[in-house]
Amino acid sequence: MNSLKNLTNCFLIDDDEDDFEIFKMALHEIDPTITLHYAFSGIEAMKKFDADHHLIPNYIFIDWNMPRMNGRQCLEEIRKTERLQNVPVYIYSTSSDPRAIDEIRKIGACDFIVKPSNISTLVDTLSRIFLIRKVKHIEKA
Repeated sequence: MNSLKNLTNCFLIDDDEDDFEIFKMALHEIDPTITLHYAFSGIEAMKKFDADHHLIPNYIFIDWNMPRMNGRQCLEEIRKTERLQNVPVYIYSTSSDPRAIDEIRKIGACDFIVKPSNISTLVDTLSRIFLIRKVKHIEKA
């Protein structure tokens, strides 16, 4: 996929370092210029957002199942932060419970992404998300 001019950075909140590495590799395959910010927990993510008021990612991806502050709680906190309210947020999880998917949309997530078993599937999924957002951005202009 060619460079996505409106995409500069993503933020992944996930307590699994292996998932972070896979996500980072997938983004690099899509566009090596994408910056990936990362937090190991929702609490750490909110501290990073509080510490850097200029940090407004183009996309936020949150693991649903994390200790201390789960994906739902993290999403709710992000949606309370004024500068992050319009950032597209995707829940990223191994679970695919239809009730959870319905719940996350009600509290402000764009969609639910099931963690794929391979990088190429993740590349395809993320590319689709970025392309859809880019088209919507162009249509608004």
